[in-house]
Amino acid sequence: MTDPKPLVSIIVPVYNAEAYLSYCVDSILTQSYDNLEVILVDDGAKDSSPSICDDYAAKDPRVTVIHQENGGIAKAQNAGLDAAHGDYIAFADNDDILDRRNIEFLLHALLRSGADMSKARWQQFGVSTLDEIEGKASQGAETPKKMTVFRDPLRAYQTVFCKSLRLLGDALGRNTEARYFNEANWCRLYRRELWDGIRFPEGMYAQDVMVAGELYSRMDKVVDIDCVLYYWLQSAGSVTHSKRNYSFYRDNLRAGTANFEHALDQGILPARSYYTAVGSLHEATHAPDFSEHRDEHTLDEDTVRSLIARLSAPRKLVCAALRMIRLAEKQVYDRRIKNMK
Repeated sequence: MTDPKPLVSIIVPVYNAEAYLSYCVDSILTQSYDNLEVILVDDGAKDSSPSICDDYAAKDPRVTVIHQENGGIAKAQNAGLDAAHGDYIAFADNDDILDRRNIEFLLHALLRSGADMSKARWQQFGVSTLDEIEGKASQGAETPKKMTVFRDPLRAYQTVFCKSLRLLGDALGRNTEARYFNEANWCRLYRRELWDGIRFPEGMYAQDVMVAGELYSRMDKVVDIDCVLYYWLQSAGSVTHSKRNYSFYRDNLRAGTANFEHALDQGILPARSYYTAVGSLHEATHAPDFSEHRDEHTLDEDTVRSLIARLSAPRKLVCAALRMIRLAEKQVYDRRIKNMK
């Protein structure tokens, strides 16, 4: 018999987040759906984050805290997955805010549709609007008017990623935005079994990108709900926005080439992975420590070149065109989003 109110495990890796952690955890503990297991994984934080986590565990029996030596976000996520007891799995970053009805809506969509993963929309915000966003999220989103179920999520991941083309598709009545998602693990709800045998590779930056291909290949259906349920803090200190040494770019390159090959093996156009691999290969040359890694870069050039050679001429043209569109969009994103105050 299906549990009428199944347990949902929410995994939150925590590292030096004392300024924002309470906003995140409070938004989780005040969810309208309350049968939760909240796993806070202290990844060897040096500030007061560990004691903040312990305080929450002392006050709410739904909270479990794991303290470990610093090993990076992948190690923290894996520790959370290993400890999770829920039938469904969600993730949150330690400085983001969940809408009060996040789990309620994501779980309802998943159960109603029979999908493997549910997802919703998210909104970026800057530190200056933190209290405003907290108030908005605490009110709870209105019941979404639209729920879209689609199959072949790996194909959607690889081919639906340019914002301008998604807007065009929506204008033409194709509901393209509903099929868009990236490799981020937040603002999703997964059936637990999807993670059986999958763990994030530890010691690299692009851990979420690296598992994306295999994870999405396991899914038959994904359901999208058309409402904002997650608020993503844009911080200049985040890894994505600040870390620009060679290893950052090379990890993204490795993840991109792995997914490129995986998509080819599945007969899917690897457009997103083409963008990731080619872009990371180029951007790595601007890393301050590039001169120390020229030999590695030469080998990576050969790897990318050999993968692109497996594409037909028309497919190469499509991938290159989508990359140019996305690069133009990225310039707009960098100006408007990454510099949010």
